[in-house]
Amino acid sequence: MTRLFLTVTVVLSAYLVALAGCASSGASSLGRIPIRSAICVLQPTEGHTCSGVVRFVQAGGSVKVIADVSGLTSGAQHAIHIHEFGDVTSDDGTSAGGHYNPQGNRHGLPTTARRHAGDLGNLTADSAGNAHYEVTVSNISITGPKNPIVGRAVVVHAKADTGAQPTGAAGPRIAVGAIGIAKADR
Repeated sequence: MTRLFLTVTVVLSAYLVALAGCASSGASSLGRIPIRSAICVLQPTEGHTCSGVVRFVQAGGSVKVIADVSGLTSGAQHAIHIHEFGDVTSDDGTSAGGHYNPQGNRHGLPTTARRHAGDLGNLTADSAGNAHYEVTVSNISITGPKNPIVGRAVVVHAKADTGAQPTGAAGPRIAVGAIGIAKADR
């Protein structure tokens, strides 16, 4: 009985050590391939038609953000922010929380060096209500140590981000989506 107990204890301990090693290694279901891209599918909040896709690509110490969004007000600017939670269960988008701001900075536009990590600027809609937007920022990472964004949310607002405190006077949330790991290019 003692020998059986000892064998089970050793096997169980080895299993737990191996499991802990996998959990702490940062390895994903993709193996040890570094995660270099993320994606967010935007869905309209209640009463709105805004939708789209936002892609994030890690390039060294910067992240390129590429957004293609429709259902916007023709010719208007709309704020786009990363919010603190990937919880997109509320009809009005408020379950995503506030702006992602792990460093406690003041709000600002992308040209402001010290700002919320989630401050991405403004989309500008064309006459059909569509916007294509690209910006490269250096204050976030996909899954790295610098303000990681996977598991958070992107929110598009009804109004432009003016840069005003505390959140840019951007108005209601018209679309929201959780940021997830994008399929790796092969």
